[in-house]
Amino acid sequence: MRRITFALTFLLAAVAIGELVSGRSTEIASQKATHRKNVDQIIAGWKSKPQEVARKMIAKYGAPQEATEQRLVWHNNGPWKFSELVNEEIPHRFPKPHTDMLYQSINYRIPPDKFDELVIYDGSIVGERTKGELAARCDQEEANFLAINLANDVVTGKRSVEEARKFYAEAMREMKHPEYKQGFVFEVARTNQGDPDRELFAGR
Repeated sequence: MRRITFALTFLLAAVAIGELVSGRSTEIASQKATHRKNVDQIIAGWKSKPQEVARKMIAKYGAPQEATEQRLVWHNNGPWKFSELVNEEIPHRFPKPHTDMLYQSINYRIPPDKFDELVIYDGSIVGERTKGELAARCDQEEANFLAINLANDVVTGKRSVEEARKFYAEAMREMKHPEYKQGFVFEVARTNQGDPDRELFAGR
């Protein structure tokens, strides 16, 4: 009798847990659907190019974790530390006229003596020494892969600034070097690469 009672109790508990899990899954799915609907409503009022990029990013990475009236943010999407898309078009003429709006970042330690070269190479490359990040801003993910791959080439001495700019132009204007636009050609750090610098006048 005790065994039957125990088995029945166990069965009822399992059913209750199953219903709880099922209910929670349904709730999460509903929340995701609502979030996606809100995101779709947000970008429906955006400028045409940012809206186009938004739809491509959502198709590839799903709905962003953060969404406001003017920006969408994906965290740890694919190889990126984060991706931020804004409803803004920043004029950029290198290597040909276009507008920038998609900012994507990775963990990366930039030697302080390389910052000047990176700025000369491409004004849409953004380096943060303290935080340990390297990012690119353009109108498509392929261009950001290209920009950061070449930034790494400049930092490691594989290419000069002039060589990197020529390579970039060939890749975008003449559709060459596809491997540099399909992903990273170097190993991206998954740990913090920040450089907190040193205290000035320590001990005084």
